[in-house]
Formats: sequence, structure tokens, C-alpha cells
Amino acid sequence: MTYFEGPFQALAHRGFAHASAGTEGLENSLAAFGAAVDLGYRYVETDAHGTVDGVAVALHDESLDRTTDGTGLVAELPWSEVSEARIGGVEPVPLLEDVLAGWPDLRVNIDVKHTSGVGPVARAVERTASWDRVCVTSFDPARRRATLARLSRPVATSAGRKEIARFLAGVRLRVRPLSRIALEHVDALQVPVREDRVRVVDPASIAAAHALGKRVHVWTVNDTAEMERLIDEGVDGLVTDRADLLKEVLVRRGLWE
Repeated sequence: MTYFEGPFQALAHRGFAHASAGTEGLENSLAAFGAAVDLGYRYVETDAHGTVDGVAVALHDESLDRTTDGTGLVAELPWSEVSEARIGGVEPVPLLEDVLAGWPDLRVNIDVKHTSGVGPVARAVERTASWDRVCVTSFDPARRRATLARLSRPVATSAGRKEIARFLAGVRLRVRPLSRIALEHVDALQVPVREDRVRVVDPASIAAAHALGKRVHVWTVNDTAEMERLIDEGVDGLVTDRADLLKEVLVRRGLWE
């Protein structure tokens, strides 16, 4: 098994947390990941933090406050306390290891959100032997590299913010070596369409990434017209909160596997 398979990767963002699946408000829960799998998704995106006692959890925020009925920073709490919190007041905060082990064929894009997650994420990947089906990424390239250094086998990777900025500078200035060096240690470019009002994804940046052998995944796209446009421009994958809508688009275009 390799992480990138087929012409297009559809990634369910934090699982599929939507009213149509009965999972509204349950992002990054086992219920949301299960809803994505039930729709036929082979890829999900999740975020990871580590507890004070070194346990990797699937959660976007540094704290429990927004998405759960608990409070406090995950990095300062033991797993025994985090495990008592309920996402949306209903679902437990999942162990990253449970996400990886629960669906042995599921490919999981893991965003290491905090330094607390570096060691715990690596241990979860090692214990579940998930090297071929994870993509490790982080806004901070140093955090990604630190996670990779703790793994016994290589895994798929995606660029961080500084690498993306250097890549785009090379594209805009038409300095190909700059773009090549920026992405030489990653397999994919996972980016928003725009950041700080700057267009990140356009035909020129897509072509430049493809010339370097890199995949282009765009987040977080929830509008069908934008999905269609980005696919027409040649992106290799989309990350979405609306897994149902993206599936409809891909089925219609013959890209759903």
C-alpha cells in the first residue's frame, strides 16, 4: 500500500461532521471518521496533540474548550482527564491510535499541531504499523521533521508554511531552483486557495508543483462550484467538510474510487 493512490485524493476534513450523517458538531470524533468511511472515503484528515503524559489525541485545538464539554490545554492535561471530555457533549476525544487501528485500510493525513504531539504521534504510527497509510504534516516544518525523525520507516509528507512561501516565491519569480529546493523533502503541497489575500493555488503553481513531482491538495473546499474549478485547474485532491458534496462531484466526473 502507498499513501497516494489513484488520480485524485478526496479527504474528509476532521472526518464527516454534518447533520446529514447525524454527526453535526462532532469533528475529529470516531463517529465523524466512521461517517466518512461509510460514505466510501479512503482518506481522512485529522489534527493531533499530545497530553502531558505523552498520549496522542485527534483534536484540532490546543484546548478542549471549543469542541468539548471539558476545559484546559491538552498539553497540560493527563490522558485520564482528556478522556473524560466529550466532543459536542457526546463523543469522547479519540486516541490517534484508535483512529489508525480502527480502520486498517484508511489513509490518515495527520497535522501535528503542537510540539506536544511530536513523540506521541510517532509512537501511534509505530504501534499501528501505519507508515504506508499516513501523511505527516505541520505548519511548522521543524515539527514535521522532528516527528519523522522518530519513525523507523519513511512516510508521506506535506509542506509547511515556510516551504510553501519559498515555493511560491520561486514560481512567481520564475526561479525554478528555489521552488525545487523548497519542496525537496516533501511529497505534497497541501494549501488553501488563498492565504492573507494572496492567491496560492492557480494554474502556474499547480503546474510548477507537478513539474517537481508533487501532489497538490487544497483545503478546505466546501462549495461545489469551487470544487469543480479546482479540479479543472488540475489539483490532485481536495480537503472538505462537505464529504457528501465532494463525493457527488467526483462521481459525476468519474473520479470517485
